[in-house]
Amino acid sequence: MTSTSLPDSLIATLPGSAYTDPGIFALEQERVFEAMWFCVARSSDLARPGAFRTVDVGRESILVTRARDNAIRAYFNVCRHRGAKLCTEETGEVKRAFQCPYHAWTYDLTGKLVAAPNLTKMPDVGRTEYGLVGVAVREWLGYVWVCLAENPPSFEEDVMGAVIERLGDTASIDRYDIANLSVGRRIVYDVKANWKLIIENFMECYHCATIHPELTEVLPEFADGYAAQYYVGHGAEFGADIQGFTVDGSEGLDRIPSVAEDQDRRYYAITVKPQVFINLVPDHVIFHRMYPVAVDRTVVECDWLYLPHVVESGKDVSRSVELFDRVNRQDFDACERTQPGMSSRLYAKGGVLVPSEHHIGAFHDWVNERLATPQPE
Repeated sequence: MTSTSLPDSLIATLPGSAYTDPGIFALEQERVFEAMWFCVARSSDLARPGAFRTVDVGRESILVTRARDNAIRAYFNVCRHRGAKLCTEETGEVKRAFQCPYHAWTYDLTGKLVAAPNLTKMPDVGRTEYGLVGVAVREWLGYVWVCLAENPPSFEEDVMGAVIERLGDTASIDRYDIANLSVGRRIVYDVKANWKLIIENFMECYHCATIHPELTEVLPEFADGYAAQYYVGHGAEFGADIQGFTVDGSEGLDRIPSVAEDQDRRYYAITVKPQVFINLVPDHVIFHRMYPVAVDRTVVECDWLYLPHVVESGKDVSRSVELFDRVNRQDFDACERTQPGMSSRLYAKGGVLVPSEHHIGAFHDWVNERLATPQPE
């Protein structure tokens, strides 16, 4: 069946190869992940100068650290001498410098080459010129975002613009004071599915009545199949007998005081392409970061953020964590069940989207446009 023969109620999806072809995934690494702003860490994970994290962004390993001036810096995790990986650990802390384990070329936290065997005998080697190569960095919402492009796109348009497109303004998300919340729980999921399947799943709620009984109990309108993201500025309202965004609908934790009255007892979901989901409820924020590893594998890191005193006091956050942890596992299981079907001859030309999913078609158009257009260096 071709797209021209579809009834008006249905529109075509991407073909199956978009989720299985390693060549398409390589192009996505180049023209999506390495060309756009990519969220790599919670700022508080880099609390002190010398704290670092290594993250794969597209095909590149990136070293993110906090310098002695307290600014976040990010570099290609590649020694300038012979190309060895500078830091092999995922996280850690150094006192003053990073030293390559191969030939001991050493770089300070600003990336400057400060030492190497016999360096004093090579006065023509520039300490900055042969320092680590940096990438663009921004901090927003208490997270670190990097961009590998030589001329990064506008952060305001691409990242903050995605929030404005969803909520209508940035003031609405500012009221959750996300930068000053504390991580109450972090769960890392290893999902055997293409990153686009995860985004598509997050964007729609046609599946909610089928696989999310706990979520639709808390947010009854989701049982009708329309996700909150379908409407600009709309937040799904808690059920009449629901006290909090918890697995059993019982009372939640201390409400974020700056949340507006019209945001109370509502859930908002935001997709920031290409790899961030933000979920807002009155007493906490759930922040997903996706790390596409292969065409059929995606690691998802999910933070549950609460008021600092809630975390510091040791209050039990398990009921709120359990709700969205169940949602995540239900969603990821569905994505993993879908991934094999992408290789089926039956899905070679793709599937279809029903009316409540038509906004996913815009995401597919965006993917096709990104892959068709070489991104400027």
